[in-house]
Amino acid sequence: MRLAEQVTFGGSALDRAAHLRPEAEVLATHSGARILPMWRGKPLVAERDDRLSLGLLPSMQGLDGAGLRILLGMDDEGPLFGMDLSAWEPEEIPETLHAFSDPSVQRHPGLPADHGFRELRAIMTQLDPRAAELAAATRGLLEWHRTHAFCARCGHPSDPASAGWQRDCPSCGAHHFPRTDPVAIMLVTHGNDLLLGRSPGWPERMYSLLAGFVEPGETLEAAVRREVHEEAGVRVGRVDYLASQPWPFPASLMLGCLGHATSREITVDPAEIEDARWVSREDVARAFAGDHPEIAAAREGAIAHFLIRNWLADTLD
Repeated sequence: MRLAEQVTFGGSALDRAAHLRPEAEVLATHSGARILPMWRGKPLVAERDDRLSLGLLPSMQGLDGAGLRILLGMDDEGPLFGMDLSAWEPEEIPETLHAFSDPSVQRHPGLPADHGFRELRAIMTQLDPRAAELAAATRGLLEWHRTHAFCARCGHPSDPASAGWQRDCPSCGAHHFPRTDPVAIMLVTHGNDLLLGRSPGWPERMYSLLAGFVEPGETLEAAVRREVHEEAGVRVGRVDYLASQPWPFPASLMLGCLGHATSREITVDPAEIEDARWVSREDVARAFAGDHPEIAAAREGAIAHFLIRNWLADTLD
């Protein structure tokens, strides 16, 4: 798919400078070094003139709660780091934290008044490709460190290494690396119709593409066929790869595929999804325009929205 990397988090040709990770401590003193703080999965964002941008800071000195620092890469100005600020305790923790939609903003007293921590999913479409890649990498890596603090081999506490891209066990010597879970997400068509489904807890009327994790020993194509049949009872024949999207919520790589259905009868597995239906191209267009009474479009910024929009525009090639 020629437009594949235009998807949100699709990449910005960031030089990740893996060969410089052993020199991260020295690079942190570089005059052009910038750091992206993140608080419990929410990146720091600057708001100026009603526009949002990443809150990249030249220094972290004096900030309460500063923790693990990760070398993200290099650009023309110098090294770029992500920083965990989760130890900072704001006066109030919102009930919406980690919810499907979190509108709250946390403002650290040591930062400018126009800087705040915001839910990445709520702002991802407002970020340029470089900012989106930096935010996704920081969130994914910090979440991995949070959930993998102990050695998977012997259970001993492990230590961050390689500028945040590794954890080492001082007890048994094991090395651990960030994990990414492959997820098949399927644009399944039959003639002029598209197969859409919804999960419990989603916003009212929202429908999206079916998706599921690729299992061990399974090809991507087999995962597409299995997941569609398990969730909706529909059989899929030919499968074509379209595009991928890093999805750091918490650690997925969404693998977008086009599936050609060989059956139409739908049998929903209620343990998997709440509803599934065939929707005509005309009705999908109405949903994207906000004019459909029963269906709302998938979240903008997600690969499902990207794939459906390109299907409508006939630009999947």
